[in-house]
Amino acid sequence: MSFFGNDTPSNGEFNAGGGSFEPIPNNTEVLATADEAKWAEYDGDRYINIKWVVLAPDAHKDRVLFQKIKVFESDTAKAQKAKNMLAAIDYNASGGKLVQSGQEPTDETLSQHLCHSPMYLKLMVWEMKINGEDKSGNWIQQVAPKNKQPAQQQAAAPTSGAGDDVPF
Repeated sequence: MSFFGNDTPSNGEFNAGGGSFEPIPNNTEVLATADEAKWAEYDGDRYINIKWVVLAPDAHKDRVLFQKIKVFESDTAKAQKAKNMLAAIDYNASGGKLVQSGQEPTDETLSQHLCHSPMYLKLMVWEMKINGEDKSGNWIQQVAPKNKQPAQQQAAAPTSGAGDDVPF
């Protein structure tokens, strides 16, 4: 008997079922944890890529979301907004240890300080045409600490101004 069996498709097509989910609705708050955080690069743009896994509510449990934090964006206002988001995630995950280090983070420090600490995310939906096809997905508008009630969430950037001092 063959390792693959007799009912293995030979037409080169296979769909494992991933990637066909409808986006989670606008303004939905989920409890999630960063499963992976590392530097990535695409078309010359360097950014921090965070892979989030939704823990609750059950309707969205185990959904995976990806977030690109473009701290080196050429538009300085957008770069600062990205640094503030990174600082908020850091503050919620590690009490701000990544920002306090004063160093540009490495893959190791991103993982060490941002991953495996549940926090609330407020999700929004993006929509656009790609190659003539309507596409949509989620983006993360806000983060908040796990100990806050979801209905009381605010952007979790530190109020001390620490988000303005991200050193890179």
